[in-house]
Amino acid sequence: QVQLVESGGGLVQAGGSLRLSCVASGRTFIPYAMGWFRQAPGKEREFVASISRSGARTRYADYVKGRFTISKENAKNTVYLQMNSLQPEDTAVYYCNAGAESDLLGARGSGSWGQGTQVTVSS
Repeated sequence: QVQLVESGGGLVQAGGSLRLSCVASGRTFIPYAMGWFRQAPGKEREFVASISRSGARTRYADYVKGRFTISKENAKNTVYLQMNSLQPEDTAVYYCNAGAESDLLGARGSGSWGQGTQVTVSS
């Protein structure tokens, strides 16, 4: 089992940027595929972005493509989500996920979840 802790959320104006981080601990001797999901009030959790174990492959949801960038540093057991051109509709709790590469590159969550970090974008 791996533990995940997210950070970097906050309040930002529309058009602004934030960078989320997620640090993994525990069974991290084997790199995991990792991803970000989000859940807005009253809505189901949805896929945002994912990255393969090596970092060579990524996948993005259409609604963040071109604005968000996912990256990872295996040596630091950390995955990042750079979010640019934020819009009010990006407001949500953002969750980090570590799991099977086939799941995450298929835009499905699996394995371990973090506790979430709140991102609020004001208009």
